[in-house]
Amino acid sequence: MDNVTEKLIQDACDEACSGTAADISSVKAKLVDDSDASEIADLFKTLGDPTRVKMIHALSQSELCVHDLTQVLDMGQSAVSHQLRFLRNNRIVKRRKVGKTVFYSLDDSHVEQIFVQTLEHLKHH
Repeated sequence: MDNVTEKLIQDACDEACSGTAADISSVKAKLVDDSDASEIADLFKTLGDPTRVKMIHALSQSELCVHDLTQVLDMGQSAVSHQLRFLRNNRIVKRRKVGKTVFYSLDDSHVEQIFVQTLEHLKHH
């Protein structure tokens, strides 16, 4: 038996399984709706880029301007600006303008919590 077949067998209920004692109707009633599920998936897609992950980590440590981020990430200004615009459009970061300088920070504490908890989860293994 190959590994794929073994995995399928391990992840399936026994033919005689009649379910658990869980209240399926209650679980189903509380299940996230399609719209929220789509938004959550989009958030994880947004976070699913290593450059953006590094950018979020840098901004979790300090508010930074575009120039600061180019130095921290060893990237060009146009690439940094492109990623910041993407993150801003997805409500991950916010900006604050002082004169001609634009400072970026995480949009809210939830973004930082998601990042920190994900990092802790990865280090847990």
